[in-house]
Amino acid sequence: MPTDRHQQFKAREEDLFTAAEQLLLEHGEYAMTLDLLAQHLGLAKGTLYKHIQSKDELYLHLIIRNERILLDMMDVQHDFNARLSLFVLYYLKNAHRTVLLHQIEERLATTTTGNKTGPQFKQLYAIRKQRIRMAISLCKQHLTECNSQMNVRDYLSTIWSTIYGTALLLNASFYQRYVGDRVDLRWQVLHQLLALSSTGVSVAYNDPTPPNP
Repeated sequence: MPTDRHQQFKAREEDLFTAAEQLLLEHGEYAMTLDLLAQHLGLAKGTLYKHIQSKDELYLHLIIRNERILLDMMDVQHDFNARLSLFVLYYLKNAHRTVLLHQIEERLATTTTGNKTGPQFKQLYAIRKQRIRMAISLCKQHLTECNSQMNVRDYLSTIWSTIYGTALLLNASFYQRYVGDRVDLRWQVLHQLLALSSTGVSVAYNDPTPPNP
């Protein structure tokens, strides 16, 4: 049984992560500091260090937290289209978060090899692999039921590239003048993805043989 002190610790940690994500989205990756977070929460910085040791570690916690939310979505609805709708709208309703967390993860993946954040990456990838395995299984069943010509790789790749490309578009300051109604764009993308299994066709592709030097 968890003690009251343990419950208080976990509750404070959840408040910390919620506030950190809010400040990250408001101020950006580099302007969001642990000092700012401690001030926002009204905590001593020493108390903050009981939960996280660095800003990069904090960011990985946020990425893992986000990955758990996505994994939980796999069980929220039994209908495939309902699951896909939740997944797409979660990414696109906060396009800024989608792009920012992805960019931070890619930066950390190339700069933190071998340091204390290593175990966190293992945790992140374990959760993600579990979610991907579930997604592959669900997609196989869905494509079979739809008599779709697409294979699972092409289907999932098209979904992800469309979501991330749309998130980039929604988050790009230059293209805001061309996007128009952001809500309408999100729904148009969702409708296209929902129809993908009945319209998409997988195309066999072979890498060309490079010429001899």
